Amino acid sequence: MTRLTIDLTYLSRVLKDLLQVPSPTGFTDEIVRCVSSELEALGVFYEITRRGAIRARLDGKSPKPARAFVSHLDTLGAQVKALKDNGRLELVPVGHWSARFAEGARTTIFSESGAYTGTILPTKASGHTYNDGIDTLPVGWDYVELRVDAYSRGKEDLKRLGIDVGDMVAIDPAPEFLENGFIVSRHLDNKAGVAIMLAALKAMVEEGVKPEVDIYWLFTIAEETGHGATSVLTPEIASLVAIDNGTSAPGQNSEEFGVTIAMADQTGPFDYHLTRKMAQICRDNEISFQKDVFRYYRSDAAAAVEAGADVRTALITFGVDASHGYERIHMHALRSVAELVTAYAQSEVTIKRDASEYSSLKGFTVQPMEDADQKLNPEVDEPSAEPLHEPLEHDATGKA
Repeated sequence: MTRLTIDLTYLSRVLKDLLQVPSPTGFTDEIVRCVSSELEALGVFYEITRRGAIRARLDGKSPKPARAFVSHLDTLGAQVKALKDNGRLELVPVGHWSARFAEGARTTIFSESGAYTGTILPTKASGHTYNDGIDTLPVGWDYVELRVDAYSRGKEDLKRLGIDVGDMVAIDPAPEFLENGFIVSRHLDNKAGVAIMLAALKAMVEEGVKPEVDIYWLFTIAEETGHGATSVLTPEIASLVAIDNGTSAPGQNSEEFGVTIAMADQTGPFDYHLTRKMAQICRDNEISFQKDVFRYYRSDAAAAVEAGADVRTALITFGVDASHGYERIHMHALRSVAELVTAYAQSEVTIKRDASEYSSLKGFTVQPMEDADQKLNPEVDEPSAEPLHEPLEHDATGKA
């Protein structure tokens, strides 16, 4: 086994700290500072792009074919669309999420004059006033508004406060870390992925691990709006593993426990060899896992490929219930994904040809074509085994 022990106390603490920093896409400066401080504390080299994407590096025995992990720092949020005559704010979403989950959310509005708290409410919010009208109101961003916690009975009051069109709105996460290992919060997508990366990196630094090749740890700032890892890769990086949320829901195979390996998302299949290597590493290291295909999903990895990066991509996830809504995860999945990160980072480079951007057929990969009854090839996709270790000290019901 090569998986390392993950400091769950550190992982939990970092996740709590990250959740407290507002970071809707377009408003990520402070979360960049927060993660940079953690990297400095770990003694890891990093550099920051003009807009704030972070590229850290753990040196290996060879600079290429380098590997990279990527998570995004930005979250869902909103932006002021208009100042309304009733003293409230019309909103547009930042990122793709339903106004159904915005109703009742506590928020912070960041104006040039300072920050204000507020609440997103339906345009018909009082049962004493609208009676059944509150139940027949359609769902959509046209049917919600932001009530500012300041005197604002009209447009002029809002202007006096310094609030204007385009101001960023962060949605309060309201996190709960339960004794049974469950975590309930907004923005677990993808601050949990960031915490996983930092916890795995901490384990490797403290163990003095020298991987076979350089390992890059990438933190992007605009994944929720589709940009993702479009400009933070280096030519040396041959394999990119995104760490993000899996969609635990009816009709999906994701779980809130173990690792969920994505075989494809809406942009198509992930790299055949890299995804199957992830599954084999889980088997070899007794890490519980399952596979899934996501229909309405894209990640940092998809953005990188669409931007022209010639890299192998994979997506490993922690199952999230009610993604982009009132989200819930379990610490078992966070630990499992972090263990997989440490095991993959230490694994042997099997496709050495990837060190060159262009080469001949020598060393080129092979996908198995034999009939199943003629030869059992261990690299062929197989059903995953039963979970190989239980969720921490808790059972699958979440009971201690």
